[in-house]
Amino acid sequence: MRLNPMASFAAGILLAASISSAAYFSTKSEASTQESSKKSSITIEEMKTELESSGYIVQTTEEFDQFIENVKASKQKEQPKEAGKTVYRVVINVTDGMTSIDVGNMLVKGKIIEDAFKFTKEVEKRKVENRLRPGSYEVDSEMSQDEIINTIFK
Repeated sequence: MRLNPMASFAAGILLAASISSAAYFSTKSEASTQESSKKSSITIEEMKTELESSGYIVQTTEEFDQFIENVKASKQKEQPKEAGKTVYRVVINVTDGMTSIDVGNMLVKGKIIEDAFKFTKEVEKRKVENRLRPGSYEVDSEMSQDEIINTIFK
């Protein structure tokens, strides 16, 4: 009787995998038992001390909420009043072949809007992109996005 070398090789791999998995699973359960007993023995104060010594700040939820409120209050005091706000006014000249993307880019350059992509998506969402007609349109930074769209896309 002649043995098949491929079958012998497969049997060896199967035996090695069985021994390795048995060793792996038997040692893993011992490690998890040790780690779970280690976790339960540490107190809250020890955890705080350990975290603070590592450079972390440990606060309760109430302390954190109070900190956020203080930051918001200080920012409101620092912000200048609306009286000194700069208003940008731009005349948009729309020519044949221009798209809402072109208009959005012009509005960004004129500091009327922040994001041309969002403007274009809003125009497409309202389905008024085909209402763009050649002409001159005056818009300013105090206008809402709705007013700008209604002015340019008639």
